[in-house]
Amino acid sequence: MQLISGFTSFLRSGWLKPVAPVLFGAMLATTSPQADAQSLFSPAIKVNQDIITWYELSQRQQFLTALGAPGASDEEVRNALIDDRLRRQAMREAGIQAAPEDIQVGIDEFAARGQLSTDQFLQLLADQGVDRETVRDFVADQITWRDYVSARFLSQARPTDDEINRALGQTDGGGLQVLLSEVIIPVNQQTVAQAQLLAEEISELEGFDAFSAAATQYSAAATRDNGGRLDWLNISSLPPALQPVIIGLKNGDITQPLTLPNAIALFQMRGLREVATGTTRYSEIDYAIYNMPGGRSADTLAKAAKLREEIDTCDDLYGIAKEQPAEVLQRIQASPSEIPRDVALELAKLDLNEVSTTLTRNNGQTLMFLMLCTRTRDLGEETTRTDVANALTQQRLEAFASSLLAQLRAEATIVEQ
Repeated sequence: MQLISGFTSFLRSGWLKPVAPVLFGAMLATTSPQADAQSLFSPAIKVNQDIITWYELSQRQQFLTALGAPGASDEEVRNALIDDRLRRQAMREAGIQAAPEDIQVGIDEFAARGQLSTDQFLQLLADQGVDRETVRDFVADQITWRDYVSARFLSQARPTDDEINRALGQTDGGGLQVLLSEVIIPVNQQTVAQAQLLAEEISELEGFDAFSAAATQYSAAATRDNGGRLDWLNISSLPPALQPVIIGLKNGDITQPLTLPNAIALFQMRGLREVATGTTRYSEIDYAIYNMPGGRSADTLAKAAKLREEIDTCDDLYGIAKEQPAEVLQRIQASPSEIPRDVALELAKLDLNEVSTTLTRNNGQTLMFLMLCTRTRDLGEETTRTDVANALTQQRLEAFASSLLAQLRAEATIVEQ
């Protein structure tokens, strides 16, 4: 059977959105030990005037366990339900309530993402002790909170034309940057099928730690030693075709596997920010490729590391390649859209005269010693204004929602049993 993946980001963001299916594993319904000594319907927590019962704590814990989602510890469930009550109180005061048909659509979509009918989905949960009302209340809270935040903050969250220009790097006033983690899985003709299956499994992982562990174990990129974590990148530095894919991610989301020459790549979003300084766009990238036989063998990687220490600029490679066949060294000037995606991804991570040894060619038999030479500035627009406006709006709505919830908590009277 299959249930729902992507649940972590669903809980974190508070917005209903598409998620991918994962295998339904063995489950164990848990009940808080304190509840054994008293009625399940007696108060466990009082949040202002509202009560959270032991039964609700048990139901939420069983719900998360059945979905295979993190956050099912006693403390995490308590905090989540306290937040739910605070949100519900704010929405009740504002007179906002989700329509029954919208709730049903939300439940239907939730089930469909697990490739189940609504009845199958609810029955599977019922088999694990989760009531239908628990599911309905959860989905209703998510939909209503989304509507409430949008109604209250949307006018403030919409970016101006100048802010969109800055995010696109079209002025000197600022830009949009992303914080990503990566997994780059090398492939050849013998391993491509196995690598594709592995990539699909990684794309369904939950949480930052799981993705980081996969990067450490499977990635061929230098970032594997840091759990796949990249530094902040200007969105305009990424390959044009990849920009709308990345900008559409929310924190914790993982891309579908991206096919590259001799590799499969996956990226996880860890952050999105606006910066005060410009994020320059480029019309042309000048880079060098020095092809080294032996692929990613230990001997070839050692030679590449030694070469990196011996040279300072791309021009130094001409001396290294002297008297070798012409195809050993390539010096290329191309627009970002003309550069192969895997090469463009590596170049986006590099400063001038830095080197990457992640990529291979010739079915993995040739190591690509890739060096960034120069970049030529351009103010052209690849990522659409709509993409950027939506990303900025979503980011700001989530920030407003988090700030409001923190304020509600600070002002609340919370008494726990």
